[in-house]
Amino acid sequence: MMIQISSKDTLYMYNLYHIVKAFFPNEEISQNLDEKQESLVSVKLEENSCFYVPVSEIADCPDRQDGKKKVTKIVYDWLSKVTGRILAWGMLTGVRPTKLAMQKLEAGMSRKEVCTFLEQEYGVSHQKAELGIAIAEREKELLGRLDYEQGFSLYVGIPFCPSICSYCSFSSSPLAEWKDRVDDYLKALCQEIRALGERAEERKLNTIYIGGGTPTTLEAEQLFELLDTIQKSFSFEYLQEFTIEAGRPDSITREKLEVMRRFPVTRISVNPQTMQQKTLDLVGRKHTVQDVKDIFHAARELGFDNINMDLIAGLPGETAEDMRDTLCQIEELSPDSLTVHALAIKRAAKFGQEQRKIDLHSEIEQMVEESARAAERMGLVPYYLYRQKNIAGNFENVGYAKVDKAGIYNILIMEEKQTILAAGAGASTKIVLPEKIRLDNGRETNLIRIENVKNITEYESRIDEMIERKGEWLWR
Repeated sequence: MMIQISSKDTLYMYNLYHIVKAFFPNEEISQNLDEKQESLVSVKLEENSCFYVPVSEIADCPDRQDGKKKVTKIVYDWLSKVTGRILAWGMLTGVRPTKLAMQKLEAGMSRKEVCTFLEQEYGVSHQKAELGIAIAEREKELLGRLDYEQGFSLYVGIPFCPSICSYCSFSSSPLAEWKDRVDDYLKALCQEIRALGERAEERKLNTIYIGGGTPTTLEAEQLFELLDTIQKSFSFEYLQEFTIEAGRPDSITREKLEVMRRFPVTRISVNPQTMQQKTLDLVGRKHTVQDVKDIFHAARELGFDNINMDLIAGLPGETAEDMRDTLCQIEELSPDSLTVHALAIKRAAKFGQEQRKIDLHSEIEQMVEESARAAERMGLVPYYLYRQKNIAGNFENVGYAKVDKAGIYNILIMEEKQTILAAGAGASTKIVLPEKIRLDNGRETNLIRIENVKNITEYESRIDEMIERKGEWLWR
């Protein structure tokens, strides 16, 4: 079945596409913009099943955004009636559903009022509304410790991996192709870090996050150079969290862990994604289940008391029983935080799972529920949540942590309340201005995004430009 969406205005296209895709994840969807059509939007499912939203429906809407919300809700209600289904997150299409709950809590609404608002205005299920509010409350408490106006966070990107996992959508390059160029990249990266440090010397650095890619693809000496540059470039007086996304066990050595211990690194990740060896081999992870356990124990022996682990629900060929076994092995390790991701449908298709997509949704639902129960048994509570486009089963990615081990940076990147300076190829700086400004395109915002180029060679050759791009906006 080919589903057809037609709209009189581009304003409605994004929301409508993702709402329809959530109801019909296996179907192709065509989109058409026709400014001359009589209806605002139309959705055609079959030859005799077409739904129209007349222009009169938004006659009483005070502005375009209210009109977009109303049109989305009308189409959502119709699709829900036609299919006999409701979506867990209702008509919400964004990646940050907890942001809405946070805004309402900050505006003075009670928990009950926020829950009612999410259910009635957006069709969010009671279970997800409660989850979103609980996470927003924890985020609010954690972020209350930060100085938004004078504080900031630092992200540093290492765009190399030992090999590229077949499910990965991040911008990273296989280390083997760049082995002789890592020092050149590190030189440019340290130049950008020093420049950011000079411009931020009167501000309060709250969190540092080194991600990628896989930061531990750096050799021990290179890792020391990077960490030493950061420490010399910034004051750590107000630092509350220092995370290194160690990630792939096949890139972590005891020597590298020892280097990290020479600096005030407070949080690391050792990410198996699964504890099923057959799956690790299939998706291109060049390590064993035992490697995961050995590195985890080595980190504990060296004194790391905040270790995160990542899992993916819905990897190729895995069943709910496989996830239960994985979770059992994770429980034996007892990490301080656990992040559970639901595989995106487009990745499932890449793995040749087109024929089991319906079953896949059911499997992932069980995996997500099992993960929540396992987290609870380990004393971990949900503290942040985000979604991705085309995520399987309209689910979400949830971070669980012990009460005092939540990843502050993870919350900041979702809530966008504090400036995050970013260094490295493909890194995205987010500057939060004290008040809204009007951009050249007429849009009002207080959030400015400045992207570094993704190409590693271009990043190195244009490093001065990458630094200058941020200068216009920093600390206005």
